[in-house]
Amino acid sequence: MTYGIIGTGAIGGYYGAKLAHAGKDVHFLLHRDYDFVMNNGLQVNSCDGDFILEKVNAYNSTANMPKCDVVMVSLKSVNNHLLPTLLPPLLKTGTLVLLIQNGIGVEQDVEKMLPGIQLAAGLAFICSAKTDPGVVNHQCYGSINIGNYSCTDKELLATLLSDLAEAGVTAAEVEYYEARWRKAVWNMPFNGMTVALNTRTDLLLQNPSTRQLIYDQMHEVITAAHACGAPNLDYSFADKMIQMTDEMTPYSPSMKLDYDFHRPMEIHYLYTRPLEIARENGARMHKLEMLEAELRFLEASIF
Repeated sequence: MTYGIIGTGAIGGYYGAKLAHAGKDVHFLLHRDYDFVMNNGLQVNSCDGDFILEKVNAYNSTANMPKCDVVMVSLKSVNNHLLPTLLPPLLKTGTLVLLIQNGIGVEQDVEKMLPGIQLAAGLAFICSAKTDPGVVNHQCYGSINIGNYSCTDKELLATLLSDLAEAGVTAAEVEYYEARWRKAVWNMPFNGMTVALNTRTDLLLQNPSTRQLIYDQMHEVITAAHACGAPNLDYSFADKMIQMTDEMTPYSPSMKLDYDFHRPMEIHYLYTRPLEIARENGARMHKLEMLEAELRFLEASIF
């Protein structure tokens, strides 16, 4: 299979490099890092073992890339308006576009932009960052769940899962809608709270007041998920996420890094859309509505 990576950052760079390191045919779109990667390769510093791709199929335009069987999109969702231009050169009949992006509602909006496209959600459980050109720093975890949104080719999905497994990535197919809400249980509290309080995940949980607030926010997300059609998401999942984060390497989520580097934050799909969808279904996430307002204020202060 031929893979295309749109967004060679902390997430796309990691999964694409793992596939390429395992001998898969992977093609990377790069922007600022293009010259560096062409000259120096793509480095992955990982808790599972460091490696470097010395020869990278790197491009600075999708117009020069081959047609792909699977395109992994790990752009920040604030750049999704670029997809109607970026994706068509890579698409052929049956191409699967895997959106490894945060939030709720991304597949629905991409489908409106590109009717008939085959989509799946990639739910990455990983601590990874890219702060230097051509270098991905993988701190811990690394699994990915695949939620099928509109792909009719079951064999293609099975091959994708098999290729990821061969590359050393734990991957599983899951029910799409519930998986999106499961990811939101962690993302909505921790991404915004690390920005609003200028802190890290571990420090939020070490303080009894913010630990309780995180827990309450997780329960708001689970209640909203029930109202929106994901009844199997149990409240005990919040305890599991708290325990997982207690055991995690101290971490600044992607939104915190975006804020620190004065980049637009993914407020729309991480907060605005799920809050809207919850309200439409009779559920209010009051604490997270307040957090969204705080994030909007902070973003306005840097742009």
